[in-house]
Amino acid sequence: MQFERMRPDQIADAIARNLPVLLPIGVMEYHGAHLPAGVDLLAVTEILAQLGDAVVVLPAFAYGAASHAVAGPVGTGTLHIEPGVLLSFAEGLFAALLKTGFRNVVGVIHHQTENFAQGMPTDLAFRLAARNAIFRHLEAERGPGWWGDGAMKDYYAQQAAAADPFNWIRVVPLFPPDSGFPFDHAGLGETALMLALAPETVAMGRASEGGHWYTETASQATADLGVQGAEIALKHLRGQLGLAHPAVNILPE
Repeated sequence: MQFERMRPDQIADAIARNLPVLLPIGVMEYHGAHLPAGVDLLAVTEILAQLGDAVVVLPAFAYGAASHAVAGPVGTGTLHIEPGVLLSFAEGLFAALLKTGFRNVVGVIHHQTENFAQGMPTDLAFRLAARNAIFRHLEAERGPGWWGDGAMKDYYAQQAAAADPFNWIRVVPLFPPDSGFPFDHAGLGETALMLALAPETVAMGRASEGGHWYTETASQATADLGVQGAEIALKHLRGQLGLAHPAVNILPE
């Protein structure tokens, strides 16, 4: 379900059922001459669309900290927003979602997640914002010393059961670590994903333009490989969200 299309009764029902509320997080960044600027966002939004009414999907956030490490800004499509700006926005958004009553918010990101445990500017900004919003919400709701109160004596047991308040907002990568799917920038893996998920955005005849080392494997990409990658990501996300696995492949052949 798309949040912007939901009525108040549907939102109240989603809160009551504690449905996952997903925030697609992406950047606009140069991905060679053959791929669109929104590869990292499209990979998330197109895969999340396969989850249907089992989740609520918020309007996507497209303007992350792309950096100019790959290409400068002029004429490339790269739009870099400083992480401090992202932190302020994300904290405000997460605070608003908590006030609405959501307690199962999950940001999903693909950009620069090859070492997610260490983190990169965009995901780190959203992860810190989530923690800040939760702390401030709890203190406003329960008062200072809320964690030290006797009512929290089962905190560590709740944490083990994934029921503590710090799971109200999470940020997860689109792919699991060591997924076996090629992780790259505009090469074999990302080109395959776009061929499967958004083929109209791909111009394979331009893959060799620019002479970039990171696009050298792009010509080997196929839509079939992209479907395999999407299925890996879907399985991973279903596990992260506690959703049942479908009996059949829900991606197009």
